[in-house]
Amino acid sequence: MGGATIDFPLILVILVGGSGLVWLLDSLFLAPGRKKIIAELQGKYPNWEKEGNPQQQQFQARVADQASEPILVEYARSFFPVLFIVFVLRSFLVEPFQIPSSSMVPTLQVGDYILVNKFNYGIRLPVTRTKVLDLNEPQRGDVMVFFPPHMNETYYIKRVVGLPGDTVSYRNKRLFVNGKAIGREELAIAPGINTRYRLGLEQLGDANHLMQVDEARMPSNFSVVVKPGHYFMMGDNRDNSSDSRVWGQVPEKDIVGKAFAIWMHWDSFLSVPSFSRVGLIE
Repeated sequence: MGGATIDFPLILVILVGGSGLVWLLDSLFLAPGRKKIIAELQGKYPNWEKEGNPQQQQFQARVADQASEPILVEYARSFFPVLFIVFVLRSFLVEPFQIPSSSMVPTLQVGDYILVNKFNYGIRLPVTRTKVLDLNEPQRGDVMVFFPPHMNETYYIKRVVGLPGDTVSYRNKRLFVNGKAIGREELAIAPGINTRYRLGLEQLGDANHLMQVDEARMPSNFSVVVKPGHYFMMGDNRDNSSDSRVWGQVPEKDIVGKAFAIWMHWDSFLSVPSFSRVGLIE
C-alpha cells in the first residue's frame, strides 16, 4: 500500500500550530486594544444598538476603520477548531486510507477505503512517531498499516504472520509458524473461473481470512526467525506482494495502526463510489 509523498501529518501540525498561535497572540496583544476602542466608540455613540439610527451606521463605520479584526486572525479563529478536531482524530484515533495495489487481494481490493485504528497498538506523537503510551501489541493475523524499512515515508498494509521470536517458514506455498502449518481450507472454484489463482480460507491467530496463491508461479521457499521488536509481514495475495520476504522485517517503531474496517470502495475519480464492500476486516 503506497501513501502520498506529501507529508500530511507535518502539514496538519503546521496548520494547527500556526492558526492556534495567530489566534493566541491576537487574543493576548491585539484584541484587548480593539475592545478598548470599541468600548470608547460605544460611549461616543450611545445609540449604536438602535436599528435605523444614524449613530449605528456611524459607529459601525468607525469600528470597521479603527478596530476591525485582521483577516488572518479571522481565518485562524475560524479554522483552528476544525483543524484541531481533525488533528486529534487523525493522529490519535482513526485515520482513513485508500488501497492502491492488489497485494492484499482477496481481503482488500484496489480502490477500497479503509479505517485504521491509531491507538490500538499505543499512542504515538504525529510526525516523530514517538510512542508515549503502551497499550496492545500486534497479534498474529492482524491487518496492519506501517512504514516499511525500505520506504520510511510511505504507508504499507500487510498481515502480521510472524511475531518477535517466531520462526516463519514458507514451503510449497504453505505457511508455517514455529514448525506448525497454518490451517488452510481450499475453496472450490466456480466453473469458468481462471484456475490459475487458488483461494483459501486461512486461520492465522484469531483471523479467519481469505488468501490466494498463483499456481503459475514457482514457489519461493524460505525460513526466517523474527528479530526482537520486529514483525514479519505478508500480503494475502501471496504470489503478488512486496512484503517482508523482499524488504525485511518491520520494527515496532514504524507501526501506524490496525486496519479494522472498509467504509467505501471507489475505483477511480470518474466512477461512482460503492458501499457494497462496507464491513469489518478479517
